[in-house]
Amino acid sequence: MRGLAYSLGGVTRQLVTSLWTACAVRDTPCTMDEIDAIGLLCPLPVLKLRKRLARLAVGDVLRLHCDDPAAAIDVPHFCAEAGHALLDVEDEGGRAVYTVRKGG
Repeated sequence: MRGLAYSLGGVTRQLVTSLWTACAVRDTPCTMDEIDAIGLLCPLPVLKLRKRLARLAVGDVLRLHCDDPAAAIDVPHFCAEAGHALLDVEDEGGRAVYTVRKGG
C-alpha cells in the first residue's frame, strides 16, 4: 500500500478519508468493526473476514488483526474476488492489520 505522510492518532489519513467518503455517499452512519484473528492460520482469518462482512452494510469498514503470513496473499485476493476494497495494510509489531471496506 502507498505510504502516508502522517498519522492521526493511529488512524491513517487515507482511512479517515475513505470512511468519510463511504458515509457521505450512503448518507447513513458507517460501522467500523474489528476482528481478532491472532493465532489463527489459513484459511481461518479470511473465513472470519467473509463471515463478518456478510453481516455489514455496503460501505462499512472492518479491520482484521492477524499474524498468519499467508494472509498477506489471502486477504488481498479475497477482497479482489469478492468486490471489497482493501483500504490499508499496517504492521503493528509483527502483526498485520487489514482495513477492508465492504463492496456492493
